[in-house]
Amino acid sequence: MMNCCYVKSGLRKAVFGLLLLLLPVGLFAQSQTSPTDGMRDNTPAVFAFTNATIITSPGNSIAGGTLVVRNGVIEAVGRNARIPADARVFDLSGKTIYPGFIDPHARIGMQDPETDLDRGNQPWNPQLRAHLRAEQVFNQENDGSEALRKAGFTVAAAVPELGIFRGQMAVLTLNDGSATDRTVRSSVAQSVSLNRSSELGFSYPTSNIGAIALIRQTLYDARWHHDAHAAFNRNPAGLQRPEYNAMLDALSPAARGERPLVFEAGSDEEVLRALRIAREFNSTLWVRGSGHEYRMADYLRTQNFSLILPLSFPDTPETGTPEDAFNRNLAELRHWYLAPENPARLAQAGIRFSFTSDGLSNKADFLPNLRKAVEAGLDAETALRALTSQPAELLGISATHGTLERGKAAHFVVTDGDIFHHNTRIMDVWIDGSRHIINREPHHNPAGSWELVSGGSLFDGTITLTETRAGRFSGKLMIGEEEISLSSISYDDNARRFRADFMHDDISTTGPVRLTASLSGDRLHGWAEVTGQARINWQATRTAYGEQPEPREHKPMRRDLELANIRPNMEFGRESMPEQPRAILVQNATIWTMGEQGVLENADLLVRDGKVAEVGRDLRAPRGALVIDAQGRHVTPGLIDAHLHSGVDGVNEVGNAITAEVRMADVLNINNIWMYRQLAGGLTTAHVMHGSANPIGGQNVTLKMRWGALSHDLVLEGAPRTVKFALGENPKRVGTGRYPDTRMGVEQIIADRFQMAKDYRARWQAWESSRNPTGIPPRRDLRLEALADILDGNIDIHSHSYRQDEILMLMVLAEEVGFEVKAFHHALEAYKVAPELAERGIGAVVWSDWGGFKIEAYDNTNYNARLLYEAGVVTSLHSDNSQIATRMNWEAAKMVRTGLDPVTALSLVTSRTAELLGIDHLVGSLEPGKDADFVIWSGDPLSTFTIAEQTWIDGRRFFDIEEDAAMREAVERERAELIRLILEVKND
Repeated sequence: MMNCCYVKSGLRKAVFGLLLLLLPVGLFAQSQTSPTDGMRDNTPAVFAFTNATIITSPGNSIAGGTLVVRNGVIEAVGRNARIPADARVFDLSGKTIYPGFIDPHARIGMQDPETDLDRGNQPWNPQLRAHLRAEQVFNQENDGSEALRKAGFTVAAAVPELGIFRGQMAVLTLNDGSATDRTVRSSVAQSVSLNRSSELGFSYPTSNIGAIALIRQTLYDARWHHDAHAAFNRNPAGLQRPEYNAMLDALSPAARGERPLVFEAGSDEEVLRALRIAREFNSTLWVRGSGHEYRMADYLRTQNFSLILPLSFPDTPETGTPEDAFNRNLAELRHWYLAPENPARLAQAGIRFSFTSDGLSNKADFLPNLRKAVEAGLDAETALRALTSQPAELLGISATHGTLERGKAAHFVVTDGDIFHHNTRIMDVWIDGSRHIINREPHHNPAGSWELVSGGSLFDGTITLTETRAGRFSGKLMIGEEEISLSSISYDDNARRFRADFMHDDISTTGPVRLTASLSGDRLHGWAEVTGQARINWQATRTAYGEQPEPREHKPMRRDLELANIRPNMEFGRESMPEQPRAILVQNATIWTMGEQGVLENADLLVRDGKVAEVGRDLRAPRGALVIDAQGRHVTPGLIDAHLHSGVDGVNEVGNAITAEVRMADVLNINNIWMYRQLAGGLTTAHVMHGSANPIGGQNVTLKMRWGALSHDLVLEGAPRTVKFALGENPKRVGTGRYPDTRMGVEQIIADRFQMAKDYRARWQAWESSRNPTGIPPRRDLRLEALADILDGNIDIHSHSYRQDEILMLMVLAEEVGFEVKAFHHALEAYKVAPELAERGIGAVVWSDWGGFKIEAYDNTNYNARLLYEAGVVTSLHSDNSQIATRMNWEAAKMVRTGLDPVTALSLVTSRTAELLGIDHLVGSLEPGKDADFVIWSGDPLSTFTIAEQTWIDGRRFFDIEEDAAMREAVERERAELIRLILEVKND
């Protein structure tokens, strides 16, 4: 029980204490510049907290210590700290004092943000709000501080709510009042989201790829803005004044690495994306994580960034019926179990982090989830550091916050026990000398038995009240032999006000009888209210005290399942990359080399260090080689899909007709079960493309199906850069009111943008050719830079198309403007212009038998590929579909029905595809020096009865049908264990 006593006795001190209790919270943090209104309030604010266990910092404590606070600042702390004569003393025997918790990524005061910034100096894009400062847009009304205080927080960094560049964070105390009085530090970091805010309208960017492109462009613009103004200010003579952009000016410190960028990541992939952006700009990076970081702790430990960790754990999955259980995938079940272990696993990996309440819809879940994390293996000292000293250091306020030391701000939490224990309550939170009562000690408790006397003896009897748990009561009223249940029982310890209802037909037939009373010592005095009647006075005298409720029993969930970190965190995920043997010898197979050696019967394939070393007969196995007897099997190069859209978060950026700046490599996502299925079908390489919503779309990415690798490790090094163009219906019908909306407009906007790119290139060439460039440097434009790279032959064009007239149009336009087209995709009418394609060395990527699904696709033929091949056009098949990509050998087999020989048919998904994509020096055939990407088939690869038994990439076995069978059993066992545990939890 918290007792208050005073150093001096007497009426004067008693009055002083009473006045102090009545002071409004936040008095000691009043504005220092506003004029005094009325009489000056100069009440001393000196407190001494004695006999407490004081946790001064993580790992350091004082038993029976004293903490002295004067005017919101710690004056002394220690076992024998002197108590000032003017101090009000709090006896905290049995209590523990912790440093106030600090939330480094909160939403306080950011509710109801303005969406329309329509005055003053504003940026061109509504998603760019870097010039907003949290303390300036702070909304004091219901700002969320109270909920955070109840969780033990005393300081929080407010993060603006909307946009991609959201604005500058500010650190504020969680006292009530205006931001003026509460701001500890402003412009702490620049907040960035990797996703657009739909509240700001539908405009560029409309996708994740566009958002990342806008982030990169805006950071480059902020650097340019700084340099342009610096150059102009040095020597303005003869120079055109650069624009002043308030948003870019505010962003400049972060763009130049002088202020942190804090990215809000919604997934493990978004953490990787933030890391890549920070690496490009050499930025100081903070990341508010997603709770999935344990999936890649091995990688994150090697990176230089600060992690802010949410404690938002998933709800228990619904598995009550067999159907519910069947619909829960392994990734969902695993994350439910592993999410509480996320902090512990990161700590074990040596990764430091700070905790945030952000991500919790109910802030009351923060402490229970914190305790779950400790139960799941997180060291309590590490947990406390993540709440106090670590975020203080991160936010640059460690000189005043984060620990309890002399001279620091008086921010602390008073608890009735170990904060990490389930039943511990936060009693008080003190902020700058202001007390916030969270839970009161029950100085008076109505539990027990009471003898009740009522006016007119209407309900004389005995009341029995039982405290079921702290502050919660049940009870009954005995009138003679009749037992009546009491309902809606409440007791306000501060006001000492008791309330309860009961039903009794002899007293009231129109509703409940409502009892209200004040508690004084062992007596209750009050009245009863009955609808339509006058109040009835009553009183009660205590005859017995009630027993204290037993602490609520907490049974931690058993955590005896040993779930390995697998990547991706789903069915068939891997604990590590497959081993790469120094040497592999595949013997006695029919080998389709797809090179000059053709098809070899009863032949061998030798691989060394991930590369094809030799193909032939009777090859000798090097010492220690892995030998595979492939008797009766066929071996082919890994299959290649020239046109795929799976494994990415977003396909189209429709916010502008020209989006050459966006890059599919930016949004790769390994959490893609189709990759494993495609591996099982022998696919080893894919050209993942932007969609067809734009005349000039985004840059594509060529990747390998390295199942279990991180997304950036999928990219095929040495593959040419490519970009997606689109002709026909798609690019002219996407968007609302977006130019162009005709085929003629498509041609004209392409021509126009290339002229802009030529002008852009000329400006840069002039600047870079100058021996001593002076004046304002050209602005780097990622969109025009990509188009200039196309003109320079550094990016290959792959164009979506259907009709022969649009194919001819782009070929003619290319010759007029000065760029080259590498291939037309889909190209259902390419057979009509096959000679023109062959003459210009332009390839064609076609379907085996798709067509007729819309007007521009009506004039198709299944002989398209054969006619193109016979005309000398480099031809490839493609899937344009995740499921078809699992059986590209079948697509090739269909071509045999059109008259192509089997080797030529298979080349349409191997060697010719590699040639068309410009990667034939790496893959596509089994020839010495090329990557050891190969498939061992159960039989003829063009038979529909054949299956891929093993798929190898870079000399690593990424798919094995026997391993697959074992993993399927393991998946079912793990699912069963997790579902069994979920049912246990739900039944407790």
